[in-house]
Amino acid sequence: MAALKFKVRRQEAVLVAPSLPTPREILYLSNIDDQAGLRFHIPFVQFYKHNILKEYQDPAKVIREALGKVLVHYYPFAGRLREAAAGKLLVECTGEGVLFVEADADVTLAEFGNVQPPIPGFDDLLHDILSPQTVINSPLLLIQVMRLKCKGFIFALLLNHIMTDSKGLIQFLTALGEIAMGASGPSIPPVWEREMLKPRLKPSINFPHYEYDQVPRQIMTANEMSHASFFFGPKEIASLKRQVPQKTPTFEVLSGCLWRVRTRALNMAADKEVRFIFPIDVCSKFEPPLPHGYYGNSFTFASAKTTVREVANKPLSYAVELINRAKTMVNNEYMKSVIDLMEVKGRPHITLLRSFVVSDMTKLRFGDVDFGWGKAVYGVVGLLKVEG
Repeated sequence: MAALKFKVRRQEAVLVAPSLPTPREILYLSNIDDQAGLRFHIPFVQFYKHNILKEYQDPAKVIREALGKVLVHYYPFAGRLREAAAGKLLVECTGEGVLFVEADADVTLAEFGNVQPPIPGFDDLLHDILSPQTVINSPLLLIQVMRLKCKGFIFALLLNHIMTDSKGLIQFLTALGEIAMGASGPSIPPVWEREMLKPRLKPSINFPHYEYDQVPRQIMTANEMSHASFFFGPKEIASLKRQVPQKTPTFEVLSGCLWRVRTRALNMAADKEVRFIFPIDVCSKFEPPLPHGYYGNSFTFASAKTTVREVANKPLSYAVELINRAKTMVNNEYMKSVIDLMEVKGRPHITLLRSFVVSDMTKLRFGDVDFGWGKAVYGVVGLLKVEG
C-alpha cells in the first residue's frame, strides 16, 4: 500500500493567553512532577468527523476562543518553568500563554483508512516547533487544529509532561470542550496543591525501587525501532488467561506475554537483568487521597525485575506474578518512599536499559473529549524518543 501523501498549509503559531487577568505567582512542583523521566513533550492527536450541525462554524476559531477562557482556570499552563537551586523546577505564572497553530490539509479522514498506529503522515499532523531539549522558559503546551477537505478536523497537541499526566490532560481537555460548547467554566474545578506531595522532613527510602536503579544508559531514537500494531481480541486474551491463575487482570496477562516475547526477540545474554516498568495511578493510594480535580502527575512507576533467562524460559505465570507483585506493593508508604528517593537522589530518570515500559491507556477515555463536533473517531499518542 502506497504511503499517504498530503499537503499541509499552516499559519504562524501564536500565543493564546488567558482571556482574563490571572494570578502572578511561583508554584511548587512535586517530586513526582519534577523527575528527569518526565522532562519531555507528549505528542497527541485526535480525529474528528464533520458535523452538519456545525456547517458554518470553524473548529479552529471555536477551540482557540475556548482555550483563552479555559486558561483562566488552568492559568499555570500559561506560565513557564524556571530552574531553582539544585535543578529543582518551579512554575512561574506569567500569563504569557500557550502556542496555537491553525492549519489546513488537502486530505480527508476517509483517506487515512482504518487508522491504527503508526499513523501515516504523523509528522505532518503536528508541527513540532518546540525543541525537545528545552522544557525550561518555553511554552508548556502547543495546540494545533487542522481542517480537512471533508470538513472534519484533527486536534493535535504537544504537552510538557512535567505539568500533568494523561489523567490530568483529559481533565483539561474535557474542560476545554465544555467551554467550547458554551459552558462558563469547567465542571470539575482544577486543583493545584502539589505541596501535598512534598518529601518528609527526614527522607527515608523504605522499598526497593528497581525502576530507578542507576545503570548506564544508551540512546535509541524512534526511527531505529520497528513499529507495528498488534490486536488481541477476546479469543486471544482468553487463551492467555488459561495459562495463569484465575481472575488475573487482562493488563498483567497481556503485559507478561509481551514482556516474554520481546525479551526473546532482543536476543540478550541470558544472565542480564531485565525490567518491566509501568505507571500506576496513585490518587487513591495516598492517605488522605488526592483531592478531586487534582491535575498534577498522580502516578508512580512500578517495576518487576528478573533475568533474561527466567522471563524468557519460565511459564507465563512467572512474569505475571512478578508484575502483580510490583503492582500490589504500591501504597501510601511506598509513595512516600518514592517522593523521598527523588529528594535524596536528585529526581533521577527511570532505568531504561533493558527495560520494557508499558502504559495502559485503555480506560482513560480520550475519545470522549468533545469540542461540539461529537466524540473523536480515533486518537493516539505519537512516537517518543526512547532511551534503552
